[in-house]
Amino acid sequence: MGKLTFTAFDLGGHDQARRVWNQYFPAVDSVVFVVDAADRKVMSKVVYELDKLLNDEQISHCPILVLGNKKDRLDAMGEDELRYSLGLHGRTTGKDKVPRETLMTRPIELFMASVVRGEGYGEGFRWLAQYL
Repeated sequence: MGKLTFTAFDLGGHDQARRVWNQYFPAVDSVVFVVDAADRKVMSKVVYELDKLLNDEQISHCPILVLGNKKDRLDAMGEDELRYSLGLHGRTTGKDKVPRETLMTRPIELFMASVVRGEGYGEGFRWLAQYL
């Protein structure tokens, strides 16, 4: 994207994969946390894992892009509902270009996406790129 090249590790969300997430932390510059916006049943587990990431000192400097995937599904949460469900209301830093030095915290923002339709994730990665 532009002059940036992203190298991504898909660490998955199953229990075994989550146990090794922190082994990657020393080598990361940012975190992209993908949430299934249509799966309300797992939301408490998602909130728990996101909170662990937000509170981990190893990545306290890293901007975090939260992607609410599957926005194309009729049963998917909208952006406001997902933001509230994840406990991000009042914690995100804005979708505009906000200089990092003016932020009181690390950059974090939620973007709704549909990977199947190719929507939303580009906007999210452009937001993320300004902090790398």
